[in-house]
This record gives sequence, C-alpha cells and structure tokens, in this order.
Amino acid sequence: MAVSVDAWGVDLAADLGVPDEPAGVVVFAHGSGSSRHSGRNRSVAESLRRDGFATLLMDLLTEREEREDRVTGHLRFDIELLAERVAASVEWTSRYPATRGLPIGLFGASTGAAAALVAAAGTYLVKAVVSRGGRPDLAGSALARVRAPTLLIVGGRDEQVLELNRAAAERLATVHRIEVVEGATHLFEEPGALDEVARLAGAWFREHL
Repeated sequence: MAVSVDAWGVDLAADLGVPDEPAGVVVFAHGSGSSRHSGRNRSVAESLRRDGFATLLMDLLTEREEREDRVTGHLRFDIELLAERVAASVEWTSRYPATRGLPIGLFGASTGAAAALVAAAGTYLVKAVVSRGGRPDLAGSALARVRAPTLLIVGGRDEQVLELNRAAAERLATVHRIEVVEGATHLFEEPGALDEVARLAGAWFREHL
C-alpha cells in the first residue's frame, strides 16, 4: 500500500507491504539514480515478504529533488542527506501502527548502502543491515560505530566494488560477513544472481531480526 513517510518535515513517497504476522520489517535504501520502483529491490522485497518480513520501499528524494538530481547528479551522492532520510524512515517505521514494535532491518543498494550504514550507526532501532552491490566505503568514519550485524553482498565480477567492500569490512567493529555471488556483475542481472541475493538477505534477516 502507498504511504507517506514524514522525514522530519519532508514527505517521502513509499510502498509498505505487510504479510500476516510479520517477523520484522526491512526498510530499503535505493542506490544512485534509482527509486522505490527499482525492479531489483522490488524483487528482493517480494521474496522477503514471502519469508515473513514486512517491507518499506521509499523514495529518498522528493519529486522536486529527483528532477534536480537528474540534471546535476549531486544529491544521489549526498550520503549525509540520504542517511538522514533513512534514519527518519526507521523512526517512522517504529511508530507506524502496522510495523510498531517489529525489529527493523535495512537493505541498501549502491550509495543507499552507505546511507543505511550511517543511519544504523546512529540508532539502536536497526538490528541488521544488508548491502547489495553497495558502497559501504562511502559511510566513512560511521563504519566503526555500526552495531547492527552487517552482510555485504557483492558480485564476483564487480571487482572494484568488491575491493571497496573488503576494505570497508575491515573497519566494521560489529558482526559482519562478505558474500560473493560468483559470476555476477554490479547489477546482478545474470540468471539466478538476484535470487541468490534474496536468499542471502532473507537468511541474514531471519538470523538477526
């Protein structure tokens, strides 16, 4: 169902899906140039709902900001702004009647993974983080403050991002793991690659939520 997330005075469009008796809720932070309509994230979200998790897919930018970003491209790399929006969505999720009291996880892709980690570093509400083809290195000094168990999923053929993930993992002080999906490139477009991402994410959230 369509909902509006109040991100401290900014209304962000979102889609909330809640299965019967959810075990937790996963908030999605999309990557650069994407939105809540991302086919890859929606596919993973659908799998997580089958696993018994509620999902919140949201736009991290308003329509006006999206139009501006399509021209300048700078907001999609404003990790501080995106992290504030993710943190606000976590607070909103913790209060919304359908998800209140559920353990909260974050699923971030590309630059959204950095925003998710920065947000997680600032709150005890986040109990687990999963990154898909993410740029956790852009979370900077926040990496050392993340308390939520963190799974970094990277394509085996996404060599540069894999190295960035390995370097970022060394800065994580919490429980963490890197999972390499062999044969997959950055967007996990290869047959079965995204299914493997969904399987790994579901297992991580089941363990830690």
